[in-house]
Amino acid sequence: MTFGIVVNIAREKAQELGLMLASWLDERNIGYLFETKSAEKLQIDKTAPIERMSLYCDAFISLGGDGTLLFTSHYAMTKPVIGVNVGYLGFLTEFRQDEMIAAIEMLIDGAYSIHNRTQLEASVAGRNGPRHFRALNDVVIEKGTYPRIPTFVISLDGQMLSAYRADGIIIATSTGSTAYSMSAGGPIIAPKSNVFVITPICPHMLTVRPVVVSDDKLIEVSVDAPDGNFPLNCDGHLRKLLSPQEIVTVRKSSESINLVANEKRNYFEILRTKLLWGREHNFGQ
Repeated sequence: MTFGIVVNIAREKAQELGLMLASWLDERNIGYLFETKSAEKLQIDKTAPIERMSLYCDAFISLGGDGTLLFTSHYAMTKPVIGVNVGYLGFLTEFRQDEMIAAIEMLIDGAYSIHNRTQLEASVAGRNGPRHFRALNDVVIEKGTYPRIPTFVISLDGQMLSAYRADGIIIATSTGSTAYSMSAGGPIIAPKSNVFVITPICPHMLTVRPVVVSDDKLIEVSVDAPDGNFPLNCDGHLRKLLSPQEIVTVRKSSESINLVANEKRNYFEILRTKLLWGREHNFGQ
């Protein structure tokens, strides 16, 4: 088995963990490759470009926070991914640092289970045919630097849903419901729920609320504005600047992400811990 390893090189602890992991794998003659930037930072010669690692690696290990795991999963294709949390919230990263070795041994022994996570696919027409972008968390269309309030027109399966005057629109998976969508007032959706949530960003209409739809829906979004360019972001990465009336089609992707599950981890306990649900606060002390 060969592991593909991605390190958040901005975190010193992640670098230390990467070096320790390389030493542990070397001692056991287990194959591995670090993606190029991680290898350069850690001065490791076993490396490959992240775009080609899925050709050589049987599984991936992400050392960082949820952002690092999102980046890794994009290139892992359908290969299993072990997410080790060296960040803060860690909704996606299943394992603590002290659980990393046990998780790897579990994967090598074949004694593991998978959290299969749905992805979104955003499509935009292009001169040489449609361009497709995938996202595990969310597809976001924002007003960017546009100085006025644009209108985002949304249709479901060809039927008009609404036209929102807002700063943007978030289309999120159940996985992404605890990311940007939650900060914009969207609901938290339990993992593996077969739904998407459409959440307006700072809507300029009092009656606008997030809408939860079945994940078999075809969602079309365009921006009604006289001019301007509007960022299309997938998992926080700019993919294209949209023109007015240019249509973005969002659907369930045929490719899902396979995250190695931590059977000791309870999703709702994480919500209570990370979001401080039920925590008593002693004010004025």
